Amino acid sequence: MIVLGGSSRQSLAALRVALDNTLKGVSAGDASAISSDLFKALVAIDSSTGLRRALTDSSRDAASKSDLVSDLFKKSLGGPALSLLGTAVSLRWSSPSGIADAIEQIAVETEAAAANLGNSLDQVQSEIFTFSKLLIENPELRTALSARAETPAAKQELLKSIFGAKFAASTNSLLAHRGESRRARSIEKTVAAYSHAVTARRNRVNAHIKSSIALSDGQAKKLADSLTKQIGQPVHLNIEIDPSVLGGISIRFGDEVIDGTIANRLAEASRALVS
Repeated sequence: MIVLGGSSRQSLAALRVALDNTLKGVSAGDASAISSDLFKALVAIDSSTGLRRALTDSSRDAASKSDLVSDLFKKSLGGPALSLLGTAVSLRWSSPSGIADAIEQIAVETEAAAANLGNSLDQVQSEIFTFSKLLIENPELRTALSARAETPAAKQELLKSIFGAKFAASTNSLLAHRGESRRARSIEKTVAAYSHAVTARRNRVNAHIKSSIALSDGQAKKLADSLTKQIGQPVHLNIEIDPSVLGGISIRFGDEVIDGTIANRLAEASRALVS
């Protein structure tokens, strides 16, 4: 799991908002291509301590850092990924490694978004979990995929021979990118980080709704359409009927809560009276 603290956590949240805007209206193929571009940038950024420091140097203005990103990647990356990288370098990071961790996080989330657009996000989440269990149960596979002497291509071919016909395209893509990565951690920790990032995107596009009464099909569709417009991705509703909710509905998706219940408004009024 990637754990970011301080300013890096806030910057990751801002980068997620930029990702949502980037993903509005794109196809599954486009999202997967953006993810691939972000992984390409990650390999370069992760391989150079000097580059990470230059991209996170608070004494340099955002424009100069964005120019550096453009100079380095404009010939190899598409516009959406370049824009996201430009946003990333404009933000504050607690340490130089924080920006690499965040880029990895949104690269995985972008591929998860591609899976969501293809209606296979739940499948990808399940397959990543299955793969993590296989690594624990099969030391030979873990060793083969961790061997630094093996090329990324050889590792990808091994994965393809085992899982290619069984796993979803986005799962295979994520595992292939893992083979390209030279991040200084075990394969188990990398897969755990990917699983966490896929879950984060799934939580962002699965809204938990609490209502005192059942919503009609028309109401549910209108709500889903509204949230989809806000997120820029198809949003799926999990509706819970809760008699304790006094009017209105409570909506939770990702880290955001929209509480329009009477109970919440009464609580807010009560707090205002005693403040």
